[in-house]
Amino acid sequence: MEKGKYVLGLLRLSMGFIFLWAFADKLFGLGFSTAPDKSWLVGVSPTAGFLQFATHGPLTVFFQNLAGSGLIDWLFMLGLLFIGIALCIGIFVNLASTLGIVMLFLMYLAVGLSPANNPFIDDHLMYILIMFLFIFFDAGIYLGLGRRWNNTMLVKRYSIFK
Repeated sequence: MEKGKYVLGLLRLSMGFIFLWAFADKLFGLGFSTAPDKSWLVGVSPTAGFLQFATHGPLTVFFQNLAGSGLIDWLFMLGLLFIGIALCIGIFVNLASTLGIVMLFLMYLAVGLSPANNPFIDDHLMYILIMFLFIFFDAGIYLGLGRRWNNTMLVKRYSIFK
């Protein structure tokens, strides 16, 4: 299992970087998914494009009505930032993974429960499964600060912070 611990740690770090990159790209418009003139810093909603144009299926109207909402933008961006930092550092991994599962599931619902490239599964569902691994196998202790964090009085008293 020694090799598996490193793989789990690298997987956690990689997922953290995915969330941090999404945050940075949407905030600064780094030119990958978000053009510089579409960044949050210039006043463009980081959720509007996805919620207006990528939503399909029975919940389309619900998600399109959320597009451009300041509250949704802030929740989304803070979620990306928190999940990314927590996974990269290895603390709050269970909380970050749970929030990531919720965020990814909502995104999966928004695309209409019908993956574009495969009739059964897509990247949102794969990421959700990976996040469950982080929770079940205490992934923060591998290549992260989770072991030290888990020994703090706060975490010992309130395991939700693990």
